[in-house]
Amino acid sequence: IEKKGDLVAALTNLEEGDVLFIDEIHRLNPAIEEVLYPAMEDYQVDLTIGEGPAARSIKLDLPPFTLVGATTRTGLLTSPFRDRFGIIQRLEFYAVEDLTTIVERSAVMIGIECERSGAREVAIRSRGTPRIANRLLRRVRDFAQVEAEGVVSREIADSALNMLKVDANGFDQMDRRLLLTMIEKFEGGPVGIDSMAAAVGEESATIEDVYEPYLIQQGFIMRTSRGRLATRLAYEHFGLKVPDRPETSRNLFGQATYNKD
Repeated sequence: IEKKGDLVAALTNLEEGDVLFIDEIHRLNPAIEEVLYPAMEDYQVDLTIGEGPAARSIKLDLPPFTLVGATTRTGLLTSPFRDRFGIIQRLEFYAVEDLTTIVERSAVMIGIECERSGAREVAIRSRGTPRIANRLLRRVRDFAQVEAEGVVSREIADSALNMLKVDANGFDQMDRRLLLTMIEKFEGGPVGIDSMAAAVGEESATIEDVYEPYLIQQGFIMRTSRGRLATRLAYEHFGLKVPDRPETSRNLFGQATYNKD
């Protein structure tokens, strides 16, 4: 939504009980964001008619509706906007069993026979995210139609995902490249995000938003005040020896610090 008029049009077309869902809501322009303030508080929207000195503003009543905003960067929302939401919930990654059920349902929708074990194999490598699970399932389906008469078993799913270079942890080529770059070029870190981005040829924002959160959540990368650090799990993932490091401690704010010898 880039223009106030687009948002006003969406609001005025709502009917009672409708849900207005805005994905990546942190990207809203602050000027457009302010249009939502009276809509959220009083079910009203200010509409400007005319231009220049002759312009006038009128209030339009809106039917009761629900606004749902989704974002992975809550901190980018302005405080006045964030505080107007009545309920703020944080969603966690899906458990493997839940994702398995989602994969089985998706398999029915795309018309492919998928064994429970095959669905589970896809779920394990989907990084706890249904969107990724559905994407991988479609590629596994393509493989199964050629190699297994369209039936997705655990073995077929494993072969297809290995061909796609998605490992048992759900890491793809870029995930592994990031970890290996930290280990081999920066001695495990700490390394700054800009240096790491330059080394792998990727934008810093992409690393921070797309790859890094899952690697941190799984315990393969640790963020410190000095930069990113490859953890013991990262070394063990590649069968490498974990180097000796100075002892770490935590400061008042829970950040990792390193004691010099």
